[in-house]
This record gives sequence, C-alpha cells and structure tokens, in this order.
Amino acid sequence: MLDIRFIKANPALVKKDLEKRRDKEKVPWVSEVVEKHEEWKALKEKWEKLRHSRNTISQEINQLKKQGKDISAKLKEVRELPQKIAAAEEKLLKVEERVSFILQRLPNVLHESVPVGKDDTENREVRKWGAVKKQLFELKSHGEFLEGLGLADFERATKISGAGFYFIKGDLVKLELALVNFVTAAMEKKGFTLIQPPLIMQRKPYEGVVALADFENVMYRISDNGDKKSNENEKESNYLIATSEHPLAAMMMNETLDESQLPLKFCGISSCFRREIGSHGVDTRGLFRVHQFNKVEQFVFCKPEDSWKLHEELLKNAEEILQQLKIPYRIVNICTGDIGTVAAKKYDIEAWFPRQDAYREVVSCSNCTSYQAASLNIRYNNSKSGEKEFVHTLNCTAAATSRMLAAIVENFQNKDRTITVPEVLVPYVGKKFIVKK
Repeated sequence: MLDIRFIKANPALVKKDLEKRRDKEKVPWVSEVVEKHEEWKALKEKWEKLRHSRNTISQEINQLKKQGKDISAKLKEVRELPQKIAAAEEKLLKVEERVSFILQRLPNVLHESVPVGKDDTENREVRKWGAVKKQLFELKSHGEFLEGLGLADFERATKISGAGFYFIKGDLVKLELALVNFVTAAMEKKGFTLIQPPLIMQRKPYEGVVALADFENVMYRISDNGDKKSNENEKESNYLIATSEHPLAAMMMNETLDESQLPLKFCGISSCFRREIGSHGVDTRGLFRVHQFNKVEQFVFCKPEDSWKLHEELLKNAEEILQQLKIPYRIVNICTGDIGTVAAKKYDIEAWFPRQDAYREVVSCSNCTSYQAASLNIRYNNSKSGEKEFVHTLNCTAAATSRMLAAIVENFQNKDRTITVPEVLVPYVGKKFIVKK
C-alpha cells in the first residue's frame, strides 16, 4: 500500500496518477483517506486519554480514602469510564477500518515511463531478440506433440484433478529439472541466495503482498487448518502461494534491515497455484495455462535509490536465460490499463511461439517500489537521514518451467517428431535429442 505520509505530502500526484490509470472513481478517496487519518489520530488520542484517566482516577480514589474524604463523585466517574472507553474504541475502529480499506485499494504510483493505454493491446514494445524463422514443416501444438511422444498425459490428469493439470513423464521431467538446475546455477553466479519458501501463507501477510480483495479470486484458499473456529473466520484463512515472490516479500515482515545488508537478492524455487488460468485459445490442452506449475523467481530488497537500476538488471538476467536457450523473444512495457495495483512499472518478456505465430508472455518483471514494504512494514536504517525508511521490492521471473517447456517444444520440435535439447541444457539432460520411446 501507499504510505499515508506520502499521500498527505503528495495528494495531487496520487490523484493525477489515478486519472492516468483511468481509475477516476478512486480520486475522491485521496482526500477522504487524509481526512479520515486525521480523524483517526484525534480519536486515538481521546481513547488513550480515557484509558490513562482510569488509572489516574483509581490512584485519586486511593488517596481520598487515605485522607478520609468523600469518594462518591470519583466512583461515579470511574464507573462511567468503561462505557466511554468502549464507545471511543468503537468509533476509532470504524474510522481505522475505512482508512485501511482505502489504503489497501489505492494502487502504486506509476513511473513516468509507463505508457498510457486501456488494455494489453496498448503495451509498448521495447525491443526484440532472435530471428523468427520460417517453418519448413507443419508444427503440432506442444500438448499434442508431447502426448504423441508419450511425455505428457493431460486426459488422466483431468480425470483426477480437473482441467488445467498435467502429468509429465520421462525425458520431459528431466528437461524441466534441467531448466531449474541451469537457471538456479546462473542465479547463484550472479549473487542470488537460493530459497525454497513455504507453499502456504496466512491471510495477514498475504494482504501485505498483493491487493487481496482483487487477487483472492485467483487463489486457492485452504479452509481446513485444524481449528474449526478459525476455519469459519475469513481472517484466519490460509492460501496456497501463487508465486514464490509472495512468501519472499513477506519473509521480512515487521523487520528493520541494516543498510549494509542491501540489496538482498533471493532466488525462489517453488510450485505455484492459481485458480484462474486465463482465456482459452487454440492450444488450451497443454502446459501454457495451468493451475499448478513450477517457477524460479528473482526477488530483491533494496534501497530506494537503487531500485530502477536493479529493475533493468533483473530484466537482463531473464533475457540472458532466453538468449542462452536460443528462444526468440520481445520485451513490452506494460501500459496503465494492464499493469495492476502493486507495480510502479512492469516489463513482460514474450517468447516466440512459431505454431501460434505469436509472442506469448513467459516472464514478468516488476518494480514495486515501497508499496509492498509499506504494507508489510519492512524498513532499513538510512545512515544519511538517520531515519528508518521503507525498502523497495522487485520481482522478476527467471523461468516458469511449464511455459518454458512449451516454448522449447514449439521452437525445437523437428520434422522427424523429435525435440532438439537446447545446447545449454544438454549437460543436465544427458542427451541432445528427445525421442519417442
């Protein structure tokens, strides 16, 4: 969320940004949240004074007793206090709830370079890499091709888990493991610490990572956590993670980092779970749109002045992986109508899928500035200002293996119905070609 101090200092900027996003219905919220926060501060002061007066009056009563004086007036006053405290607390919580509601729904302030546009059709191409070659034979969809080689089974996965799940077998499993090993080795060389995070998160930290009110409909909520009462309470919900970015961000919740530690560079390796798998297309049956997949993720905590340089660095890391795999791609700068709530700027890398004659997203690279840190209360000791300031957080896909496997199959399938293993993966797979067994 946005820091309330930032909103108070820059209300015009926040309003202008909402108009840029075509989110005009939220513009009045900016003035409202400033007013409500001031009201909350006044109510909190009143509530704290009432609580303090309870102790003070109790001491006064003791003194009057010792002096043999009448305590009836003070007794009446102290008996009325619980009701006054409860009434003040009720008002305080009501205002606090409204402030929290608005803060959790106001989006991040966008970087000036984010293009204005209504939807993904207006994302701006930044650059392309790799030659798009003309196919000399008819390509099969990656799903059909893999089934033909006996390397994937979508029908049986649907039978036991529903649409959007899959079995992969044999050399395709080796190819996925090869991707993970190749990518994590590359990340380690660049100074990233490998992290395998929990696959389940509680609601409170999840609210700090994403706009849960908007994102919850795509997540798997776990209702059975062993406590019947908490199962009935939405605030006690647990969720399967949608990406390792989320537990990595929340890992430092309510902590103050030492400036010398920054930047912290993590490489998350996890399974990911999403209920929503997007619109259906010609190649629905396959690995591209699925409810469960594995992903290697780059994640960084850093000082604010370093985040834009690191954003480009994370993007370059992801590019190098695709270049070494020799998969053509393009980079797009995501426009205002497609960027979502949390990121201040986001790039997508779209790999070339020759059968579909289209570029498809395989990497997402975001600078979330202080948005997640403000919500999760993650700060660092700034040696220059002497103040505790919010860190910046960044995330970028290194490899979502299911989509990368689909891209490899489309770009490296051969007329004789074999798959050429990308050269950099051969040492991990142990062979140059994958054939039907």
